[in-house]
Amino acid sequence: MARSTSGESVLTRAMRVLRAFGAGTPALTVSEIARHADLPVTTAHRMVRELVALGALEPAPGKRVRVGYQLWEIASLSSPVRDLSRTALPFMEDLHAVVREHTQLGVLEGTDVLYLERLSARDAGHNAAEIAGRLPVHATSTGLVLLAHGPAALQERVLGGRPRQHTPHTVTDPTDLRRLLAAVRRDGYAIASRMIDPGAVGLAAPVRDRDDRVVAALSVVVPFRDDAPARTYVPVLLAAARGISRAMGAPLPGGDAIRTRGHRAPPG
Repeated sequence: MARSTSGESVLTRAMRVLRAFGAGTPALTVSEIARHADLPVTTAHRMVRELVALGALEPAPGKRVRVGYQLWEIASLSSPVRDLSRTALPFMEDLHAVVREHTQLGVLEGTDVLYLERLSARDAGHNAAEIAGRLPVHATSTGLVLLAHGPAALQERVLGGRPRQHTPHTVTDPTDLRRLLAAVRRDGYAIASRMIDPGAVGLAAPVRDRDDRVVAALSVVVPFRDDAPARTYVPVLLAAARGISRAMGAPLPGGDAIRTRGHRAPPG
């Protein structure tokens, strides 16, 4: 594979171009891509032209380009994501029918949460998460669950990396974060009150696979009034997360998970 004078392969540079796109940057000019990917404009222009020809990118208004349908199609064939989403969606729909706010599924990607699915009512409150978007693990309920059950090396990396203060309520002190992660493991769920959005409370519970590994987190995001009303959603959230885990073959004790379909009594 051809390499640049910097020693990078063409594939490496192509991935840097593609990673320039995100929830906040869905369409970019070549100059913007070059800046995000740290490439010369001439190199970025050549690579963008080739990626458009291959269908990985496509033209967008304003002399911009965006991710093309062919790349989306290939990414959608990812077996782990497809299987997890397919298994989770019926339970997410049941949970969403009860909560009537944002219901979402996220996985760990580096030191971020990558959101795979989200269900939202039209009049739901504000939510910082987007499908295929990322948020930091230390500032979201989904991330706290994934971090609490993640490798020790990841925890040390996050705790020692000066986590960003997103709001006055974001927990960034390493000692406080360790206590918070221990509480998540003890209680079986996480609550992140106004940690990423001053007007929202997130609640999340772990999703396990057949090897009893935490592979995702199911969460709901509700408007902040105070933490007490938000906590009333914990039982139905835990039931839905257990349902997904059991459907994935997780060895969960204690009988079948509660399904909410057809049983839409208010939580509490």
